[in-house]
Amino acid sequence: MHPARIAELLEPFLRSANAQISRRPELDRPRHSEPGQRPGEEPAVLSTTQLQSISTYVDILLRWNARINLTAIRDPEDIVTRHFGESFFAASHLFPRVSSVSPVSSVVKAFDLADDQRQTTNVRVADLGSGAGFPGLPIKLWVPHISLTLIESNHKKAAFLSEVTRTLTLTNVNIQNTRAESLAPTTFDVVTLRAVERFAATLPIAAALVAPAGRLALLIGAPQHDDARSTLPHLTWQPPLPIPDSRSRILLIAQAPARRPSV
Repeated sequence: MHPARIAELLEPFLRSANAQISRRPELDRPRHSEPGQRPGEEPAVLSTTQLQSISTYVDILLRWNARINLTAIRDPEDIVTRHFGESFFAASHLFPRVSSVSPVSSVVKAFDLADDQRQTTNVRVADLGSGAGFPGLPIKLWVPHISLTLIESNHKKAAFLSEVTRTLTLTNVNIQNTRAESLAPTTFDVVTLRAVERFAATLPIAAALVAPAGRLALLIGAPQHDDARSTLPHLTWQPPLPIPDSRSRILLIAQAPARRPSV
């Protein structure tokens, strides 16, 4: 798929996130809007390299999906909106980046790589039940300097994740071909969870991987909201964020206590 078309499809997801970020008081400052951009709304931030990586990722996913069931979605544009759009929406909320306005494009932007590296180096992210790599690998594309662990128990899906990682030359990606509950005790600054089976049973496993003061990010259906909060009452939950172009999907982020509760 052409990178320009990918940028067009992803724009609602990134623009929505940046609009909410720009409303934070600490980021208030004079801004100049681009043509077609609403006042006070930051443009989305994706580089040409990132867009080309997404295009390559889609090609690999379609090729593998003909052999193993990675996704029920077959149309490339639907893959971009349903999988990448949702993932980048989460990425831009977990790791917000304020870009400078330039006349290049409202979607494709240059950004301060040095500043991005300072903010995300040594940040440990785990994607539980990674499957086809969402949202973990798009988060890695958004913030390349994180340390990413993809946890996937299915051997063939883990092999797919390895090929994508190798083809996109992503570094500091650890693929764990095992069940999350069998991992050695470890903690992550961010743990993500999306479209897993046995949601209620998996939630405590995901929460156990979150470091003190770390965050748990769930990409779920709105009806699962109450179950998540009631299952993990010790976490501090943010208000749910509706996924653009979806009737029922939400992003739900919670923060763990600064200290682990005593047993």
